[in-house]
Amino acid sequence: MSDLSDRREARRFAMNLPVRVLVNDANGPELKANTRDVSYRGLYFLAEAPFEKGSEIDFILTLPAQIISAGDVNIRCHGHVVRVQSEDQGKTGIAAKIEKYEFIPARASAA
Repeated sequence: MSDLSDRREARRFAMNLPVRVLVNDANGPELKANTRDVSYRGLYFLAEAPFEKGSEIDFILTLPAQIISAGDVNIRCHGHVVRVQSEDQGKTGIAAKIEKYEFIPARASAA
């Protein structure tokens, strides 16, 4: 039986970054969360909402200016949930695989 690290496709980096999860229901609010770790193929974040393994997920990950010197960069990602687990303080841990992404322009008001 292999351990979890054998299943990972890419090296993960411990990063606490803001992420906005986009709800499939157009009338639903965005869910704000924070990552625990990130790789180029996926991420793990903590949220206060239920998720189902295998479900599709869209989210916007923000790389702050402290990480890249060009100012905040937003990346819109699409993928699917590969793992859901209970965490402390009533939060849920969600591991999601990124299947595609695109950089989205900063708002004109941020210029």
